[in-house]
Amino acid sequence: MPLIRVDLLEGRTPEQITRLLDAVHGAVVDAFEVPVRDRYQLVHTHPPHEMVVLDTGLGFERSQDMVVVQVFSRTRPEEQKLRFHRLLVERFERDCGMRSEDVMITITENGDSDWSFGQGEAQFHTGILR
Repeated sequence: MPLIRVDLLEGRTPEQITRLLDAVHGAVVDAFEVPVRDRYQLVHTHPPHEMVVLDTGLGFERSQDMVVVQVFSRTRPEEQKLRFHRLLVERFERDCGMRSEDVMITITENGDSDWSFGQGEAQFHTGILR
């Protein structure tokens, strides 16, 4: 937890995707202070006609390296979320050679009863997980 969904254009190699996911996970661990084995990631690749990611009038020019990162998480302090934005872009630039203009991030928060990690139980709600 959190659950991360990464959408990107098809064409990256398995090694590039692994580097990208490792960068996301490092930012999650550092920003949200979660355990290293707290890793839940889904990757969806799309042909170019299936991803339209503009810039809301900010003047960004997106490239074929664009990526959308969706984070589904319990409520987090604003400082952690802002730190995550910054760390993720830094790691993508450093580890994946990506430009900051190609990264879109969104965080969706939910509650303890919204999570079940198995066995039909809401482990945060029952107190098994904290």
